[in-house]
Amino acid sequence: MTKYDFFGFRVEIDEAATRAWYTQADEWGCDCGDCRNFLKLAHARALPAPVLELLDKLGIPPAKATYVCMMYNSKAGYLYEFSYRVAGNILAGDETSSVPWEGGNAWCHHEPYPYGAPDFPEPHFDVGFYFYFTLPWALDEPRK
Repeated sequence: MTKYDFFGFRVEIDEAATRAWYTQADEWGCDCGDCRNFLKLAHARALPAPVLELLDKLGIPPAKATYVCMMYNSKAGYLYEFSYRVAGNILAGDETSSVPWEGGNAWCHHEPYPYGAPDFPEPHFDVGFYFYFTLPWALDEPRK
């Protein structure tokens, strides 16, 4: 396992197991407008550069999030929470709260509910981004 420091968390990641799972994984499966909007932006690599850099380092395609939720909208756009599962362990860091990172909030935590990763190898944890950024509406249809 490779050790990393992510936004104040010390983690160890089984990169081979993580990459292998994402190679066969489906994209985030919700077809509501908010999730389809996220997927369109993820396909276009329109997520913030720090998020894309982290996902690229781990071999995780942006559209294969294991959790996505549009939290609320503002005049500036739509605020999302999303996360990606990785094989490995959290060695140090407070899992109960997010921490400021690159202008938003991020965290590492153990999520027992499978969401979009019911067959993910053990041990694992989630890398999440919460109210991290405001996304535009990218679909060719109005938000409902």
